[in-house]
Amino acid sequence: MGNVTFELADHIATLTIDRERALNALNRELLADLGAAIELARAERVRCIVVTGAGTRAFVAGADVGQMATMTRREAAAFSELGNRVFRTLERLPIPSIAAVNGYALGGGCELAMSCDIRLASTRAVFAQPEVGLGITPGFGGTQRLARLVGAGIAKELLFSGRRIDAARAREIGLVNDVVEPEALMDAALGLAREIAAQAPIAVRATKEALTLGQHVDLDTALGVEVAQFASCFETNDQRGAMAAFVEKRTPAPFEDN
Repeated sequence: MGNVTFELADHIATLTIDRERALNALNRELLADLGAAIELARAERVRCIVVTGAGTRAFVAGADVGQMATMTRREAAAFSELGNRVFRTLERLPIPSIAAVNGYALGGGCELAMSCDIRLASTRAVFAQPEVGLGITPGFGGTQRLARLVGAGIAKELLFSGRRIDAARAREIGLVNDVVEPEALMDAALGLAREIAAQAPIAVRATKEALTLGQHVDLDTALGVEVAQFASCFETNDQRGAMAAFVEKRTPAPFEDN
């Protein structure tokens, strides 16, 4: 994975987009490396993933325009399908993910951040879907996820104009969860990741599954999903141990993921 570094500590995988010389722009090779890193996180059964960009200037400054400039329609479709497949895999993982946005999150970078469950931004972060200025549409989910996160009206404003917004505006519209100073970004992201990792992993995964499935069905069906996920947590060592500790008014043992 020459374009993505993978670090594992305390049940947390940190995936760093590491193509700093190109402002971490996404090309085919980087997307393939990111897909491999995501699968490694799944295989290692980590409890939380943090995604960030190398350097101080960019989270991901977009897709690699140099690579896209000469693509045919067929090649463009394959590139879009690759990006969507990788981002959708991240989004659908049972493992919670946090984007630590440390600079430009433009085009594919904004789309990658939106594929994560939670987004934290530094005060230097800049967000945009500027594709219309290049004669194209977003290709990695921007036309779909942005409206789901911030509402159709604001999404149309940003998508049709290509306008850039700062971190404060991103928080105001609900695109990011919190904004911190640049030097505090990774501490904030890893601190939240540790809080998540300290919870019962089976319960966290089940909660994410209920959220993910429930967003796209009617309420009655979604409540049925919740019933199933709620029940799936019972008869596990984690559930029994934690509830016994609660009843006995003692500190529970660390969760074992079984």
